[in-house]
Order: sequence, then structure tokens, then C-alpha cells
Amino acid sequence: MGKAQTLEQRRRNAKFVKEQDARRGKSENDIKKRSKEQFKSPISPFWLGILGFIVFGGLIFEVISRIFFR
Repeated sequence: MGKAQTLEQRRRNAKFVKEQDARRGKSENDIKKRSKEQFKSPISPFWLGILGFIVFGGLIFEVISRIFFR
């Protein structure tokens, strides 16, 4: 008998099966087009939010301080 799958293995297997089902019956050109459409950003939305807050938050605080605290 084989070993029981871990939760991570089951999750990856399910993802693989889902991708294979999506590819089934399609030409190579269709598959290549679909893979290009699925662009994933190299930085997560959380870190983009933090970076935006640092840049634009500092700018907003500077404008407020110049208006009210001359």
C-alpha cells in the first residue's frame, strides 16, 4: 500500500487535474494564448499597498502640514 497524501500534495494534485482538464481538447495555440493571459504580478497586493501608503501617505501628510502648520 502507498502512503497517505498530505494536504499539500492533495492540493497540488487537484490544481494539476484542474489545469489538465482545462487543456483537454484545445490546440497548442489556444493553450499558449491562455497561459499568456494569466499574468501574475511579482509583488503581492499587500506590499503594493504598503509601498503606496509610504509614498502617497508621506506626500499627503506633507501637504496637510504645509497648509495648516505654516
